Formats: sequence, structure tokens, C-alpha cells
Amino acid sequence: MARPKLELTLTAQQQSELTRILKAPATPQKVVRRAQIVRLAAAGLENREIASQLQTSTVTVGTWRQRFIDFGIAGLEEAPRPGRPSQQNPEKVRRALTDVVQPRGGRKRWSCRSMARHAGLSKDAVQRLWAANDIKPHRTRTFKLSNDREFERKFWDVIGLYLEPPTQALVLCCDEKSQCQALERTQPGLPLGQGHIQTQTHDYYRHGTVTLFAALNYLNGKILAQKAPRHRHQEWLKFLQHIEEETPAGVEIHLVLDNYATHKHPKVMAWLKSHPRFHLHFTPTSASWLNLVERFFRDLSQDVITPGSFGSVKELTEAIWKYLEERNLNPVRYEWRAEGKVILEKIQRAREALARRMDVK
Repeated sequence: MARPKLELTLTAQQQSELTRILKAPATPQKVVRRAQIVRLAAAGLENREIASQLQTSTVTVGTWRQRFIDFGIAGLEEAPRPGRPSQQNPEKVRRALTDVVQPRGGRKRWSCRSMARHAGLSKDAVQRLWAANDIKPHRTRTFKLSNDREFERKFWDVIGLYLEPPTQALVLCCDEKSQCQALERTQPGLPLGQGHIQTQTHDYYRHGTVTLFAALNYLNGKILAQKAPRHRHQEWLKFLQHIEEETPAGVEIHLVLDNYATHKHPKVMAWLKSHPRFHLHFTPTSASWLNLVERFFRDLSQDVITPGSFGSVKELTEAIWKYLEERNLNPVRYEWRAEGKVILEKIQRAREALARRMDVK
């Protein structure tokens, strides 16, 4: 007869931390698996049920259940391994870990080899030290915090459209992808095959650009698009007229837009005033990530524009329109699922960190 399992309960803080671990994209998969074991165990499942659901062994489930009971969240990490104590010079180790945040000689970052020469260690020793302390000087994350004074109001205005779309209305995420370049590679590359990756030349011929105006229907994922040689207010107004013609008459239209001056041109606003079924929802400045059409533009770039080779703007336009036609036959909906409160808390933490950094300077 199997031993009775100790009851595993979670505090509110532990539940919140487990949720963060499971949602964070940088969490190692082995830690995600352990967090899943703990969450299922807290829900009352037996070890064999958890093992079957997660496709692992009951021994593994039992190990991490007990580790969490004994050590809490810290128990999800690897236990220290026995072995011979490190023989590294403490001063060299300190130098490798502290000087990494202070590049010298006009450089912006250290490499493993340059730090190895600086600290008097081997390249592998530096790499192990950085990995053990989660130091990654080779990586940089880009960010931009909005300084819009009405950030929160605009934020909830847009999020509200996604979370509770108005009935008997269209929600269209609109923007223009300007200067889509028709680039022709100077030589044909090798296609993807077993044992080798796809290749393309680093240089190219430029054959002009085209601007793509797009409106993503949030409810069904379909794209309404129009091409233009430029992206002035005249072209934007023509696209609005195109939307007017292609959508059912009498249906309210809610447009999610960024703060590009073209979208607020007096002639555009005058036209909108004469078409009251259009309602504008502007994202905060420097927060275009709230506009889901940007997600579509990313897919378009990765699937068509960036890997392609086009001998003319016409070829590029034909490739884009073929992609749009195929996509609209089987539309993919981008559904907003992130909690607004969690996003605002993250932004506030970023602002506080940036303020601390500015105070240090």
C-alpha cells in the first residue's frame, strides 16, 4: 500500500509566484514542469494522476512535491550538488562578476574571452560563472515607456474594446506599414533542406517601396487592405473611404489607431465628422504594441517580405496580396488575453527602475 501523501497547500503569495513562473517566457522548461507539478498537487491530484497528465514518472512528481513542502518556491530550483570546492581565486571571481557591468576602453560590453583575459581566468570558467549568476552581457532587451499624460485612460479605452467588444459593431485595428522595400538578392540562395539551412546573399538591389494600409478585424481576424505609393493624409483618407465602402452600412465602426499626425489631419477629421459611425480610439504615445495590427505586420514581414527576393514593386505587391487572400480564407484571430492590471503593474515597476537609474546618474 502506498504511503499517504502530505497535503500541499499554497499561500496567496505562493500562488501568485507560481503564476508568474508559468507565464514568464524566460522560465526554463524544467522549472515550468516543476511548477505545474506543484499546482496540480495543490489541486488535490494524486502523484500518478499528475504523472499521467504531465507525461512524467511518479518518482519525479513525488520528488518535487516533497521539495516544495520542505522549501517552498525555492525548492523548485536545483539543489546544490556535492563535489570538490571551487579552487578559483576569489579575487579573480569577484573581478569577473563585478567588472562585467562596467565596460572599459570605449566598449559597450564584455565577451567571455575579453573578460577571461581581464580577470585571469579561462573562457570556460567565465562562462560558467556568468551562467550560474544569470549574467548575460551578450543580450539586450529593447523598451520604451510612454510619457503620455493620459496613458491609463487611453490604455483602458483600447483594452476595453478587446475584452468587451461592442455588440452590433466592428472593431478594426488600423495602421500603415510604410516603405515595404522590394529587395532583390544579388544571387539565388540555397533552399532549406535536410542537413543545411536556407541561405540568401547579404547584399541586394533596391527596386522601390510601397505602403500597405491595413485594418485587422478583431472579431474574425480578416484583413482589409489597400496599397499606396506614400502614406500622407490623402492616402489615409482614401483608405477610410475604402473601409466605408467595404463594411456593412449602418454598422458602427471602432478604429484603434496610433498617434501619427496623418490620422489627425484636419481634412481627415472633417471627413470623420460627416461619417459619425466611425469612432476613433488612439493608443497612448509610444505604445503601438496595444494595436493588434502590429502583430499581423510582424507575421507579414517574417512570412513574405523579409525572406523574399523581388525584382520590382509589382512583384512585392503581388506576393503580399496573395498572402492576404490566402490568410482571409482561413483567418487567424489575435485575441487579447493579458490582464490590464498586470500590465500596468509591470509598467509601473519599469518606471520605478528607470527613475532609480536616473537618480544614480
